[in-house]
Amino acid sequence: MIEKRKSKRFPISLKLEISSLFKQDNIHVDNINEPIEVINVSKTGIGFKSKGDLPLEYYFNACIQLGGPLSKLYTVVKIVRREDRDESNLYGCEFVGMSSVLNYIFDEFEAGFLESN
Repeated sequence: MIEKRKSKRFPISLKLEISSLFKQDNIHVDNINEPIEVINVSKTGIGFKSKGDLPLEYYFNACIQLGGPLSKLYTVVKIVRREDRDESNLYGCEFVGMSSVLNYIFDEFEAGFLESN
């Protein structure tokens, strides 16, 4: 199968919580408080699992730490895809407006990942 992703994804285990979602037309969905389990990350986005039913094309703010204290990303994430599973949903998301200057964080994470495997 031909890989169609823009960037290589790496497995990761992170716990986050989505407290609110928003859309560009100033539409907000508050008080969600939905825990999510991030399962992979790349330079362009994340994949996560959630038992919640989250709408597509909505955004949320995320803080993702990939390694040491200097490897913390504050970014906006857009939900672009959902796959229904038995006990949870699998979501695909892309980072929005993240500067390419921050690619070094992913490069360091990838180097560390390859060293440990």
